[in-house]
Amino acid sequence: MRVEPTQLVPGCVLVKGVKGKTNRDLIPQKTTLTEEHITVLKKFLVPSVEVAARLATGEMFEPSSILRQEEPAKEKTSNIESNTQLSVKDLYNQTVQEFKKLFAGWQNGVPLDLPSVRKLMIPLLERLDEWNNEVFSLSNLAIRKDYFYHHCVAVGIISAYIGKKMGYHPGEFLQIGLAGFLSDSGMAKIDPAIIVKKGSLTHAEMASIKKHPTYSYRFVENSSMLTKQVKLAILQHHERMDGSGYPLGLTQKKIHMYARIIAVADQYHAMTCSRPYQEGQSSFHVVEQLQKDQYLKLDPRVVHTFMEGIANFSNGSRVQLSDLRTGEIVFIEPNQPTRPIVKIDGTEELISLQNNPSLYIEAILSNQTIS
Repeated sequence: MRVEPTQLVPGCVLVKGVKGKTNRDLIPQKTTLTEEHITVLKKFLVPSVEVAARLATGEMFEPSSILRQEEPAKEKTSNIESNTQLSVKDLYNQTVQEFKKLFAGWQNGVPLDLPSVRKLMIPLLERLDEWNNEVFSLSNLAIRKDYFYHHCVAVGIISAYIGKKMGYHPGEFLQIGLAGFLSDSGMAKIDPAIIVKKGSLTHAEMASIKKHPTYSYRFVENSSMLTKQVKLAILQHHERMDGSGYPLGLTQKKIHMYARIIAVADQYHAMTCSRPYQEGQSSFHVVEQLQKDQYLKLDPRVVHTFMEGIANFSNGSRVQLSDLRTGEIVFIEPNQPTRPIVKIDGTEELISLQNNPSLYIEAILSNQTIS
C-alpha cells in the first residue's frame, strides 16, 4: 500500500526503496522503519512510500488513509514567487525562508545541489543595484531566532556588493556572492544545539565550529559549477592576514582575495546583527572596528572599499549619535569618513567625532537637510 510519511509508524516495512534527489537509495527496500527513518522521510519532503500491509511484528498496518496507486501525493515545490514580482526586500525574506528548507535537507544528509543554490541566490544577487546603501542595513531585516539563515543570505549579498565595488565583472562578483552564501554550508554538519546555543561556547564547541569551513569545502570540492577560486574562498573565509584564523592558519598572500572579501562581509553582518546571545552594534561603530582590524587581520583594500560605501553620505545628512543626540553633518573628514563634524540640533554646537572617540554615528536619520 502507498501512504504519506505522516501515516507511518515504527515497524512499517518498505516494499520499495526510497531514493533521494541524486537517485541514490535514501532508505533501502525491505527496511523496517524506525522513528528516525520516519523523521528523515518527513524532513526530505518525500511525498509517499510503498509499505507492506503487515508490520514487522506481524500485526496488520492500519493507516487512517491510503493513497491510490494512480494518484500519488504531489511533490512539494518551492513557493517562491517570480522574483520580478517582488520587491528586493520581499525577495530577500522569501530567499531566507527557502534556504531554511534547503539547509534542513543538508542537515539530514541531502547532498548540496548547486543548481538549486544558484536558482535560489542568483536572482537576489542580480538585483544588487536596488539595495543602494541599504545593503549596510541587512541586519535590520534579520530575526533573532533565525539569525543563522539571514546571516548566510546576507553574507552572500554583501560579498557580491564588495566584489562589484572592487571592479570585478558580473561573472566574478556573482561567484563571490555564491561563495559568501555557501561559506557556512558546512554548519549543517555541526550539532544544531551548538548553532542555536545562547551564551558562550565551550572550548570543545568552538573546536567543532572551527571545522565548518572544511565541511563547507567538502560540500563543493567536486562541483564543476564553481571555480577553484570560489572553492578556496569557501575554505579560507575565516583565515586572517596575521595567521590567527582557521582552519589552516594561513597568512596574507596565501589567502585568496575572494576569501578576504567574504571575511569582511561575514564579520560586518555578524557584528551588526542581534543574535540569541548578544545585541547588534551600530553599522558605523562596526566599520570603525573593521578599520582597526585592517592593519593585522583584514585586507586594507577590502575594508577601504567597504568604508567608502557605508560612508557614502554628504554634507547635510541628518544623523543620530551614540549618546542619542541628533544633528547635521557639516564637514566630512576625508581620511575618516565615519567621523565627520556634526552640528547638534537646536544648538550652535559643533562636534568633531574625530576628536571625540567615545562618540560615533548610531544611524542615518534622513538625507534631507534641516530647514
